[in-house]
Amino acid sequence: MARPDKAAAVAELTDKFRSSNAAVVTAYTGLSVAQLKELRRALGENAQYRVAKNTLTKIAANEAGISSLDDLFTGSTAIAFVTGDPVESAKGLRDFAKDNPHLVIKGGVLDGEALSADEINKLADLESREVLLAKLAGAMKGKQSQAAALFQALPSKFVRTAEALRAQKAEQGGAE
Repeated sequence: MARPDKAAAVAELTDKFRSSNAAVVTAYTGLSVAQLKELRRALGENAQYRVAKNTLTKIAANEAGISSLDDLFTGSTAIAFVTGDPVESAKGLRDFAKDNPHLVIKGGVLDGEALSADEINKLADLESREVLLAKLAGAMKGKQSQAAALFQALPSKFVRTAEALRAQKAEQGGAE
């Protein structure tokens, strides 16, 4: 029979898996408490970094419908639960891991899809959501400006052509 404290821990982890749009599994052996605190700050406000027992985490992930992470729950395990921009959190983890080789990114899940450690690093290479949206808006505005210029150019070209034809006929009429 499951102890109440373990059942509560599984329920809490299950809720975190369900409410997060991404989760990154890491190994943290060799990191000090101060370094873990620094890592939590590096992840930003949109992520929670949680040290958890492998067995309980595996049960919680399966209850949340995520079975692709089962093989990652070995050794010391901590999970970054991301509720906001996953790119920002992936960058925080990658940058912290560069400075602290004891942090190892094992893999994760993004919107229900399993990610390898390499895919998380590629995600970290992306620009933030806000920057990508700004670039998209700029590209759309540029295309709209081009379309407006094209639509404006057609009638003005028609008017110039008609005026040139009228002038040519007037010239030919005056020459006869």
